[in-house]
Amino acid sequence: MMNVSASPLAVNAPFSQEAEEAVIGAVLINPAVFTTLAAFLNKDDFFLKRHALIWESFDRLNQRGQAIDYLLVSQDLSDHRHLDDIGGQHYLIQIANNTPTSVHAEYYGRLVERASVRRRLLEAADKIKALALDGESTVETVLSEAEAALFSVSNTQGRRQFVSMEEALIAYYEQMEYKLQNQQSAFGVPSGFRDLDYLLGGFQKSDLLIVAGRPGMGKTSWLLTIAMNAARLGSRIGIFTMEMGVEQIIQRMLSMETGINVQKLRLAQMSAAERTRFMEALARLNDFQIFIDDTPALTPMEIRAKALRLKHERGLDMIIIDYMQLMNAGKNYENNRVQEISFISRHLKELARELNIPVLSAAQLSRAVEQRQDKRPVLSDLRESGSIEQDADIVIFLYRDEVYNEATEYPNQADLIVAKHRNGPTGTVSVYFQKELTRFQDAVTQRVDLDS
Repeated sequence: MMNVSASPLAVNAPFSQEAEEAVIGAVLINPAVFTTLAAFLNKDDFFLKRHALIWESFDRLNQRGQAIDYLLVSQDLSDHRHLDDIGGQHYLIQIANNTPTSVHAEYYGRLVERASVRRRLLEAADKIKALALDGESTVETVLSEAEAALFSVSNTQGRRQFVSMEEALIAYYEQMEYKLQNQQSAFGVPSGFRDLDYLLGGFQKSDLLIVAGRPGMGKTSWLLTIAMNAARLGSRIGIFTMEMGVEQIIQRMLSMETGINVQKLRLAQMSAAERTRFMEALARLNDFQIFIDDTPALTPMEIRAKALRLKHERGLDMIIIDYMQLMNAGKNYENNRVQEISFISRHLKELARELNIPVLSAAQLSRAVEQRQDKRPVLSDLRESGSIEQDADIVIFLYRDEVYNEATEYPNQADLIVAKHRNGPTGTVSVYFQKELTRFQDAVTQRVDLDS
């Protein structure tokens, strides 16, 4: 049997057995606190091996969408041949009974986290000391590796370990089995557009999706339509808008929901029937789990911090950003726009993976589109950086022929051109665009009776 008392570190390494027990016990008596604690704790933060194994079991159950209680934890540990290693089911019952409340769970979790950071700092210090004593290494090499060692301490959260083929297949099989039994969950976050959802299977977890177009195509309106469609079906949506304020966003949403144009809403010039529709729409939108942040020129790190907090406090199924080129990467990239956009797109993809949710961002296209006879966008039109195409899992171009051709045969048609789909097919989906409301809808197919 493995040593349950401590991990293979020095005996005097900083840790708090009481804090670790309180964290484990808090989750057992109130599983809802796990998501809050998991935002900053992982199994490697626990000094005692038995607690690391229990936390790993919590994480497995949570990933499978199962409840966390001592019976299921016991079964999971037994399935992985670790129940005896942690002291048996009796230890789980004991630790739950010894924890009177989960109210202070985050406080004890922070104690565990701080002790873990101190242990990693000690390990980094030992490594730096060994580097400094190595006379064959150049000073530049020592400084570089010392900096990397210290950076790894602050960057430990979210890092993944190797997963064996067996573990990966078991996890995938469990997900597939769950989807087969729950067909509605087989899709990602729904866009609300029938043909687009069929093509993409909804917006999938950990995907970075870019919707790009020239000014005037309706990117913001399409993003808001997506947000409302998804929220209507129960998804929790975070919107970072750097082009419009909260009031403007709400005004647009109400226009889409009521069918009353924005100008009437802005001037409060509504008929009695429109006021009724307005009040009904207010009640419906009030139930939507949509959270809006209109801070201008956000950095990827600021979005990450805000999104993490939102996910752990309210839950989060998708992030929408309007739009990428209005973000800020900091002073290091002030004079290099291409590198700045590359930095932003890379970090948005990392954020999608870290939060395990889709991140949907608008992006501007270059003026090269205007200089061609065929105005339909292609991937090379992505403005300022090819890294957007590289980092994105899905690239959708929004194109309305009416913008360039007033005599078009399809004045109310908008094309969603899926030009890149990392894990599936590409194609074009046509939707209906109601210009006076800047509202997108599924195209309606009308049947013609040929017998009449």
